[in-house]
Amino acid sequence: MNVNFNGYNENVATFVADSKLTNAGVPVKISADGTVTVCTSGDKFCGICVAVRDGYAAVQLSGYVTVKTSTKLALGFTKLAAGASGAVAVNENGREHLVINSTASEAGIIL
Repeated sequence: MNVNFNGYNENVATFVADSKLTNAGVPVKISADGTVTVCTSGDKFCGICVAVRDGYAAVQLSGYVTVKTSTKLALGFTKLAAGASGAVAVNENGREHLVINSTASEAGIIL
């Protein structure tokens, strides 16, 4: 791709990471006051964890982000939710996100 969307409207907030959240790059949801956890398949996600350290998680809540997928996503506005193994997947009950680019293993989306 000849253009790059990194940095577009990025908004990252720090949350407490519950004990199940150990890796960055996964969709997360609110699990308690000020706390996030890794999503299970079918969960609507509030953002993508970009870093985990010392019991805290940096979560990107808006802007362009690259996410793992298990299949190529349709471009344009698509309803997405958490999929299996920390991926993002199409889900009719999910939230609508703008898919800008996609391969069989990852996609660039606007949260």
